[in-house]
Amino acid sequence: MARVKRLGLFRHAKSDWDDMSLRDFDRGLNARGRRGAALMGRHISEYGAKWDRMLASPAKRIRLTLESSALEIPVDFIDAAYLADSTTLMSLLAAIEGDPAAVMLAGHNPGLQELALDLVGENNENALFGEVLAKFPTAGFAVLDLAIDSWADCAPGCGRIVHFARPRDLDPELGPLGVG
Repeated sequence: MARVKRLGLFRHAKSDWDDMSLRDFDRGLNARGRRGAALMGRHISEYGAKWDRMLASPAKRIRLTLESSALEIPVDFIDAAYLADSTTLMSLLAAIEGDPAAVMLAGHNPGLQELALDLVGENNENALFGEVLAKFPTAGFAVLDLAIDSWADCAPGCGRIVHFARPRDLDPELGPLGVG
């Protein structure tokens, strides 16, 4: 029987689009994004998992999301994680050295959403899978349990979603148009 590895997926908070001259990589967060990131940071800290390390896109909005969230997790910024698709993200996970039990990945959509859906085995779909399938919003946080012995075994169908939270779940003011 395989051991279980825990994977957290944390999408960047709401981006600031005020300065259209900025490259996508250099966009920051708007006020709602900073508020959502701080709220989700508290939620992630209270969730009860001990995160051994984090892999993250180096984009400014990711860095600011992590700064606003105040999470105390060692972070490795990886260029290949910027706007990465599911296949690339899975490769990054499979390349993890050592044997951390719990790893968080901070990144972008559609890659994070696709990764969550790809990792869930057909027999492991549940209500949380349906919620992630519908939308993985900004500052969304999902936790998957992966039935693998090592990160090198990370492959489609090895996991199930055990937790999913969005800023609007914790504060209706952070929902669509600020109305839950």
